[in-house]
Amino acid sequence: MPTSLLDRKQTHFVFWRPGPADPPPKLVIGVFKAGSPPILDQQKDIPLRLSVDSDEVWEVAAAACGLQDGQVYHYWFEVTDTAPFRSPHPALRCTDPAAYSVDWRLRANGGDDEAAAAVIRFQNGRLLPSDPEPVPLLFGAGHRDVPMHNLPVNDRLVIYELPTTWTQIGDVVDEHNVGVGTFRDVQALIEKGTRGGHFAHLRRLRDHQHLIDLGINALELLPPADTFVDRRSWGYATSNYFAPDFDLGRPLDPTRSTEQNEATAPTAVSDVLSLVDSCHKHGIRFFYDAVMAFSNHDPYRIADFLDFHVFFNHGDPEQDSRDGFGGDLWKYAFLHRAFDPLTGKTADLYRARRQMLTHLVHWMTQYHIDGLRLDSVNNYNSWDFADDIRRETRAAWNARWQAEGNPSAGADERFLVVGEELAVPKGLLAHLDGLWNEDFKRILRKVILGRNADTEPSFEWSVRKLIDCRNLGFTGLSHAVNYVGSHDVGGPGNERLYNYLDFSGITFKDKPIKLAFVCLLTAVGIPMILAGDEFADEHDIDIFHGNKNGRTPDDNKQLDPVNYDRLDRDPWRQDVFQYVSRLVKFRTRSDALATKDTAFIHADFNDGKRVLVWKRGGDGAAPVVVVANFSDWGTTDPLNPSAEYVVPNWPATPAGRQWREVTLDRIVPAAKVGREPLFPWEAKVYALE
Repeated sequence: MPTSLLDRKQTHFVFWRPGPADPPPKLVIGVFKAGSPPILDQQKDIPLRLSVDSDEVWEVAAAACGLQDGQVYHYWFEVTDTAPFRSPHPALRCTDPAAYSVDWRLRANGGDDEAAAAVIRFQNGRLLPSDPEPVPLLFGAGHRDVPMHNLPVNDRLVIYELPTTWTQIGDVVDEHNVGVGTFRDVQALIEKGTRGGHFAHLRRLRDHQHLIDLGINALELLPPADTFVDRRSWGYATSNYFAPDFDLGRPLDPTRSTEQNEATAPTAVSDVLSLVDSCHKHGIRFFYDAVMAFSNHDPYRIADFLDFHVFFNHGDPEQDSRDGFGGDLWKYAFLHRAFDPLTGKTADLYRARRQMLTHLVHWMTQYHIDGLRLDSVNNYNSWDFADDIRRETRAAWNARWQAEGNPSAGADERFLVVGEELAVPKGLLAHLDGLWNEDFKRILRKVILGRNADTEPSFEWSVRKLIDCRNLGFTGLSHAVNYVGSHDVGGPGNERLYNYLDFSGITFKDKPIKLAFVCLLTAVGIPMILAGDEFADEHDIDIFHGNKNGRTPDDNKQLDPVNYDRLDRDPWRQDVFQYVSRLVKFRTRSDALATKDTAFIHADFNDGKRVLVWKRGGDGAAPVVVVANFSDWGTTDPLNPSAEYVVPNWPATPAGRQWREVTLDRIVPAAKVGREPLFPWEAKVYALE
C-alpha cells in the first residue's frame, strides 16, 4: 500500500529525491555534545537504501540504526552536491529537507556550514518531532486541542499581524539594538508572564494580556518556519520549511554571556505547540505565513538543485520576471513522473509543488494551524499551484474536522487561504479564498487627510470604495483582507501610520488614527492590524536610507521593530489603544458587520464639510450606523448641549431598543438619536441594542 512521506517518517529516516545516487546517500547520526564548538558524539554513518515502492525514495528503518529508546538524536544526510554554481561536486552533508526540528548550534562538519543538524527523538520504535532537550509535546496523548467548532468563523475575524523583531524604549541606537521576540514572548501577549521569553521583563508582557485586551481573534505571526538569515529579520527567507524557527525558539537571557546564550538549546517545537494551544484556548485562530516563491539555503540547494530550483540568470524558462530576492526560486512548472510525498503514489507531478504542499499539511497536522497567508503569490508564476494549495490544505482541514466528530457543515467557514500580491489581481480569487487588499491602505491614507484617492475622481467614491470592497471588484466579505498598514513598511506611503501622518505634517495624530480604525473595523472585508498600529507605534530605525555598514533601506525595513514600551509610557497612546480595542471587540461580535450589506445613507459636502454616513447590516441584523467627518468642519460649540448635526434617513428605533455609541461605549439619549454634535476629523459608530 502506498505510504506518504509523513507516514514513512514515523518509522524511517527518509530522503525523497536526492540527486546523483553514486555513491548512495547516507545518514550521519549521533548525539549532541556541548562544547566550544559542540560536536556530534557517538557518530554513525548508515547507508540509505532505495525503497521498494519508488526509485526516488531512499530510507533506513530507525529500528535498524541501533538507537536508544527515548534518546534525542541529531543527524544529516550526506549526498553528492548538485549546486550548478559550484565545482567540483563533493559529498556534502545537508539538512533533512523534511526535518521537523533543526539545531543551528551544530552545523555540518566537513561539509556545507549552512546545513543545520536535524533533530528527532526515537521512542517506542517511532521517530517523533522533538526539541534537542525533549519535553512532553501537546496535541498528543493525554492532551486535546480546543474543539474546532469553537473557533471563530472567517466573517468575524480580526487578524493581528505580528513581526518578531521587537525593541524597547531607550534601546535603539541602530539596527544592532533590535531584538528577537520569541514564540514565548508572543504567547505572553496572550497569557501574561509566560515562561520567560526574551522580553519577559516588559510591563506589557508581564502585567497584561495584550491581545486579549485588544480583542483580536486571529494571529498571523510573520513566518514561523526556520530561516538561515539574521535572527532579527522578519523571516521572509525560509530555509527549513517543516521546522519552526530556531531563533524564535531560543530566548536570550540578558544576564548571561554571549557564549552561554549561544549554547542554549532551542525549544521551538514545544514553544509553537504551546503558543497555538494558548491561542485556541482564548478563541484565537493561528495563521501560518508561508514563503513559498523562493527559499534561502534550503537542503535541495545541495541535494537536487535543478529539479527543485531555477538556476537564476542562466536561461531557465521558469525564471521569467520572477524575483528570488537573493534566494532560490522554486521550480513550479517542471512536470515529472515522480513519487508523490503526499500520497506515496507515483504520478505526473511538479516536485517542488508537492514538497511545499507536504510541508503545509505537516504544519496543519502537527501544530493545528487554522489558516494560511501565502506570501508573494504572483512570484509563483503559477496560479494553478494556488488552486492546489487551497484544495489540498482544505482537504487536510476537513479530515481533521471530521475526525473530531464535528457535523459536516461549518468546516469551510473556519479555514482560510489568503494570498498576498500588492497589485491585487482579482483573478486570483478564483484560486484562493481571499486576497490582501492593498487598495484599502492606499485609499485610506488619502481620505484620513481629507483627500481623494489618487485614482478616484471624487472624495465620496474614494470612501465608498474604501468601505465597501465590492466597489473594488471583490464579492464576498472574506475575499478582502483590509489594513491601514502592513509589514511592508518600505517606501513613501507605506510607512507605519504614525510616521505617514508625521511626514504629512499632522501634529496631533490621535484623531486621524482613530478615524482610520473606524473605517477599517466597519468596512466590508476582514480587518488586519499590524502590531503596534493599535497604539500608534512608530519607526525606531531609519528604513528610508542606507547606512555606513552597507545596509540598504530594504535591509532596515526587515528589522523595523515593535515597541510595546510606548503603550505603557504614553497616556495618549493608551487612549488610542482603548478606542481601538472597543472597536475590535465590537467587530468580532456584531452581526451587522459579519455581513456584506452596506448602504450610504447620507453625504454632505456643503460649506467645507466632508461628512459621510453609512449603514452596515440588512434585514434581520440590528444595523450599525457610522457618521464620519473627514474635514476641519465641526458643529458650532460642540460642548453646547443644543449643538447637533442632523443625519436624515436615520434607521427607525424599534420599541424597547436603544442606540449605543461604540467608540466611547455610551448610551445615546432618545432625543439625540441621529442628531448629536460632530467634531472635526471624528467618527461615531452607533449600534442598536
